[in-house]
Amino acid sequence: MIIQPKIRGFICVTAHPEGCDAHVQQQIDYVRTKANLREMPKRVLVIGASTGYGLASRIVPAFAGRAATVGVFFERPSENGKPASAGWYNSCAFERAANAVGLYAKSINGDAFSSEIKDRTVELIRKDLGTVDLVVYSLASPRRTHPKTGETYKSVLKPVEKTFTAKTVDTDKGLVTDISIEPASEQEISDTVQVMGGEDWEMWIDALEKGGALAEGAKTVAYSYIGPDLTWAIYRNGTIGRAKEDLEATARKLHQKLSPSGGGAFVSVNKALVTQASSAIPVVPLYISLLYKVMKQKGLHEGCIEQIQRLFADRLYNGASAQLDEASRIRMDDWEMLADVQSEVAALWPSVTTENLPQCSDIQGYREEFLRLFGFGLSGVDYTADVSPEVALPSA
Repeated sequence: MIIQPKIRGFICVTAHPEGCDAHVQQQIDYVRTKANLREMPKRVLVIGASTGYGLASRIVPAFAGRAATVGVFFERPSENGKPASAGWYNSCAFERAANAVGLYAKSINGDAFSSEIKDRTVELIRKDLGTVDLVVYSLASPRRTHPKTGETYKSVLKPVEKTFTAKTVDTDKGLVTDISIEPASEQEISDTVQVMGGEDWEMWIDALEKGGALAEGAKTVAYSYIGPDLTWAIYRNGTIGRAKEDLEATARKLHQKLSPSGGGAFVSVNKALVTQASSAIPVVPLYISLLYKVMKQKGLHEGCIEQIQRLFADRLYNGASAQLDEASRIRMDDWEMLADVQSEVAALWPSVTTENLPQCSDIQGYREEFLRLFGFGLSGVDYTADVSPEVALPSA
């Protein structure tokens, strides 16, 4: 079949297998341009390993340090002749590339919040690797069924305490409009913390430790975002921010547990990037479009793979220190939050309109990066050619 992008709202409902393969290979090629990293983890578990920062967190230790990797994700394979999800194709491409150079790479597809998937993962690690010395928690989901109570929680993207009004953009149509979002209820805040907070991360570490699958001196890292004043009300001071505060509290708790043996738990605050998760947050896509314009002009732009390569090389391994901020967080958003970068973005914000959007922002770059998430717009891929949507995961 010929697969073309079909966009509905903030998501693309199709994905291109050869395009996803090319996108993964681009990231592998970038890592290979860097020197091999010292003191890298050798056995890595990535929870939420199929897209964005999670996928990059699998590629970097594998191709910069020849690590064995286990990836956990919840993706849709091809069914009834329909394309699989981008994350499925990404994971297939990663495993093939890893196997081609003799690297161990196996994946588990299922609900990472469930006890069943945790148990299966521990069993696989114990059987094949013995233990893991790095656990990356990069899970992004709109809902979570609690493994003990069976209750399902849904997250919301809302401000807290008062209505938030600001500019936003329809990235597909290029329309800049104002949006007003009513504040979340206490129940919605609590539910969002249940989905996106730190409890599941802690459950994973406890399951690995109890199952004897966590190495002495193991490290674990989860990903977060803070952002500027422009997005503060909807992000850091909104429901997501409450969840991220819980995540940071969990990091401190886990660090106390792991640090005596030489390990540690960290939250890495990463840069704003086009991901499937960030595309769903009101206001954020417009901010990213302006940010990209400024950072590209200054030669400071990074994508997921550049961010994670720098995280491993400069903060977690390679003889580097984590360089924590006053709240014990790793700040990979350091270039984004430079005063001159933020002042230029803030200066553009009031004047951006539908009419001048292409001139004021990098909306075209945003759209291109969004499509690449689903395997479209990659050079060297013939999108007019007939391709099979059915691609097997080597380790399935």
